[in-house]
Amino acid sequence: MTWEESGWEEVTRRVGRCRLPVWDCTAGLVVGDGAVLLIDAGSSLGEGARLRNEARRLLGGARVTHLALTHSHFDHVFGAAAFAGVEVFGAVGLDKALARDREELRADAVRNGLDAGEAAEAADLLVRPHHHVSGEWTLDLGGGVQVLLANVGPGHTAHDLAVLVPGSPSSPEVVFCGDLVEESGDPQAGPDAVPSHWPAALDRLLDLGGEDALYVPGHGAVVDAAFVRAQRDALAVRFGVS
Repeated sequence: MTWEESGWEEVTRRVGRCRLPVWDCTAGLVVGDGAVLLIDAGSSLGEGARLRNEARRLLGGARVTHLALTHSHFDHVFGAAAFAGVEVFGAVGLDKALARDREELRADAVRNGLDAGEAAEAADLLVRPHHHVSGEWTLDLGGGVQVLLANVGPGHTAHDLAVLVPGSPSSPEVVFCGDLVEESGDPQAGPDAVPSHWPAALDRLLDLGGEDALYVPGHGAVVDAAFVRAQRDALAVRFGVS
């Protein structure tokens, strides 16, 4: 099955992503020969199950083996419990934030329209990372596919993780940005944002990917380095930082 047949968007031959309904949240998939990485897990157990089943159909019955959570917000983490047995990665401190803020995540999901029962179930089963990325962590997915997990925050939250899929002579590098970058609207800065560090986090994203990379935002269409740089400059003005 091709990316398009599965309903996913092909970013490169080994990398796909989908835009989930309601909150337009991105989930990404990186396919190696021996392992598969999912990037973010959706906003509910039902949405996580949808991602799991779509990935299995796409992969001919193979399953997701690794999960990277870009940050702690409910629309990115509440589906994680649908992926039993996977290796879960997050920025250092994400596990403590999820434990501390479980009730607030549930309440925020309900405020934003998630069914109260679904939100309570997801919060009760909330999955915390097993592996804590303090700097950079390389995952070998087999078949020459090595993925770099990079702790680039704080910015959108105190614990922002980016995922870099290196390029090849025939395909560009791909950077999954989480909500450090948003294309479908202005970046959202909630009470857990660290505005004074956000522009620097985008500088790190640009250093990771370079000028020719494809940047996959947490919400919206895939963008280029010029878009990320423009958003970085707009955030610097918005928050009064250099």
